[in-house]
Amino acid sequence: MADSYVRVRGAREHNLRTIDVDIPRDALVAFTGVSGSGKSSLAFGTLYAEAQRRYFESVAPYARRLIHQVGAPKVEDITGLPPAVALEQRRSAPTSRSSVGTVTTLSNTLRMLFSRAGDYPEGTAERLDSDAFSPNTAAGACPECHGLGTVHRVTEQSLVPHPALSIGEGAIAAWPGAWQGKNLRDILAALGHDIDRPWRELPQADRDWILFTDEQPVVTVHPVRDVGRIQRPYKGQYMSARRYVLHTFADSKSETLRKRVQGFMVAEPCPVCAGRRLRPEALAVTFEGQDIAGLAGMPLGALAELLRPTAARADDEVAPTLARDLVARIEVLTELGLGYLSMDRPSPTLSAGELQRLRLATQLRSGLFGVVYVLDEPSAGLHPADTESLLTVLGRLKEAGNSLFVVEHDMDVVRRADWIVDIGPRAGEHGGQVLHSGPVAGLADATASATRRFLFDTAPPAARTVRRPAGTLTLRGVTLHNLRGLDATFPLGVFTAVTGVSGSGKSTLVTRVLAEAVREHLGDGAPEAGEDAAEAGPMARAQLTGAEGLAAIDRLVRVDQKPIGRTPRSNLATYTGLFDAVRKVFAATDAARARGYTAGRFSFNVTGGRCETCQGEGFVAVELLFLPGTYAPCTACHGARYNPETLEITYRDRTVAEVLAMTVDTAADFLADIPAAARSLRTLQDVGLGYLRLGQPATELSGGEAQRIKLATELQRTRRGHTLYLLDEPTTGLHPADTEVLLRQLHGLVDAGHTVVVVEHDMGVVAGADHVIDLGPGGGADGGRIVAAGTPAEVADAPGSRTAAYLARRRARPDAS
Repeated sequence: MADSYVRVRGAREHNLRTIDVDIPRDALVAFTGVSGSGKSSLAFGTLYAEAQRRYFESVAPYARRLIHQVGAPKVEDITGLPPAVALEQRRSAPTSRSSVGTVTTLSNTLRMLFSRAGDYPEGTAERLDSDAFSPNTAAGACPECHGLGTVHRVTEQSLVPHPALSIGEGAIAAWPGAWQGKNLRDILAALGHDIDRPWRELPQADRDWILFTDEQPVVTVHPVRDVGRIQRPYKGQYMSARRYVLHTFADSKSETLRKRVQGFMVAEPCPVCAGRRLRPEALAVTFEGQDIAGLAGMPLGALAELLRPTAARADDEVAPTLARDLVARIEVLTELGLGYLSMDRPSPTLSAGELQRLRLATQLRSGLFGVVYVLDEPSAGLHPADTESLLTVLGRLKEAGNSLFVVEHDMDVVRRADWIVDIGPRAGEHGGQVLHSGPVAGLADATASATRRFLFDTAPPAARTVRRPAGTLTLRGVTLHNLRGLDATFPLGVFTAVTGVSGSGKSTLVTRVLAEAVREHLGDGAPEAGEDAAEAGPMARAQLTGAEGLAAIDRLVRVDQKPIGRTPRSNLATYTGLFDAVRKVFAATDAARARGYTAGRFSFNVTGGRCETCQGEGFVAVELLFLPGTYAPCTACHGARYNPETLEITYRDRTVAEVLAMTVDTAADFLADIPAAARSLRTLQDVGLGYLRLGQPATELSGGEAQRIKLATELQRTRRGHTLYLLDEPTTGLHPADTEVLLRQLHGLVDAGHTVVVVEHDMGVVAGADHVIDLGPGGGADGGRIVAAGTPAEVADAPGSRTAAYLARRRARPDAS
């Protein structure tokens, strides 16, 4: 009989300690362990990487040459390994042209349906090609907005947010600061405009000319300087606020400047296509009485219902064939809890969990068998009600003759596995060992396992006293996306969890509406940890009829899961600022001072000390034909980032590259007497990131790790006043043991007098909250309402809430999350 196991011998990728392990094929195998224990190094870094390497070996010599650039996994031998497909938790590329339809290829079939079976206007000579129905092609894109559906404009309100100020006081906020802004104000004064009068009192004609004119008059300016300074007149040329913003956004090489002016732009539907992104001739074609933009904008569940009558026809015409294909593929997406999405939903607005489920549904329809699917936390971003559907879909993939290797933290998913590989006992250099490989029940005998307690402990959680609110913050008449006239009250000074099924409106309410309302109250200076304006771009604003209680908030901190950087140049040490202290330590050594090396010499972002082959990245980009690009270690510095001369300088017998290679835990001991570094390292340990390397590239960090790095960066700052912390699924990517560590920090913030609001699916987190706001009852158009609000005990008993039953079960025993 053929061997039915994948047998791994001598795996030592990352922190794996030359492990041997046997894993069954044709089974659902869960890889468990605390964050950083080595489970992803085994599942992705070893098993999937070796399958990919073998694929390269089987193709052309050109592709085989790439193996030497990308590198092979560190393992002695693997037998019984089938071809593999990886479904990782990746953030989407920041482009609005990528959408649900393009990720799933549903849009290809829908375009073909309109091309071949659509109803054309009377007198049309010939049918349009399917490309004519795509906003991403020259043949289909609206010529005015180039297929984006929106155009960027500036308005008086966006350019002058505070009309009570005068021009001299900075009313035109969109203008640059420092000398250039003063120059433009002086030019206006020389042109005869009153720059000391409140903006709102100026005549409308003058305001329009100042903001929007394309004229660029040149006048002589007589500047008013401080006493004793030379006051020479000069020629100044005027530029309107609109001209400055649009030219800076289009032409500036400075990303900082471009981000700044983008904040003064608003997105409006294209006046030519009314936001439908296509040329008129494509929009003139209909199916079931609607154009393609109308169908692409429908929730997938509703689209399937519209297509069912056509799909049910018994003939072999084009329309029924294509409709049947669309309905069958949409049904899989609906089963995975994604029926609320529309085909035209941009990819950047999707969570990593939603993206992975879209790709999973696509694989389910591919018909492959005999394949190993390696999945990275497929339950991430899923409400417990949706996890049941996920397990059904995974079961169908297994029944089709495939193997499922799943890196997972959700104990409900782990319990349903056929086999469990538990790695540990701890993270980083303290992990990398196989504690158990076998049926799930056998983990009960692995005393060193951190997973065991959460998988088998059935004792009810310890009772805790619910905190009393110090006040409330109420938003009235909230309208955005599927929130329609919603009133929401957030208690202050407590820990609030916002729950609901995927697409119910949780993130819209918390990270968009609540964040926008508080930011407007505080002004533009409110910090947002991890905000990326360039990626977000101008977005639709929430409509409110009123807000109460905002005065109690002094600061806003929004911690999201966006990457801390998009290349290996960005890492934990530079993001948190602790690398500044490290560079100063090396610059202060006798050897560095003797050579005249400053702290800048030890920066891998500056010419001088860095390796010029990779320009300090430690990696070089490798472009793969027909495959996604990747990174390979630099052949000159072998990943060290620095040139040999810089590496001759040591501190306590360690080079700066060796310090970057340390884990946070190791560095905390090594740099314990350096206060600036020790403080950063301590906060990173406090949020459970002691296993990460200081120089670990941002490209290797999960969304959950990026979020905790941002949180640690914020925690090391001095906090004054009442801060509102907003977090979107902070437990994503966390083992239950790591969740406990994170929750101690978040509850510590509340105990210090601050307010924490989290969007969360982990019922353990929800059960430990002071207040719960449950949205629903469903997703998309079926959501957007508060179905229950109150203490965890009150919400657990609420009728009509899909969260209630899971929360009640979690309150009864800790492992039922």
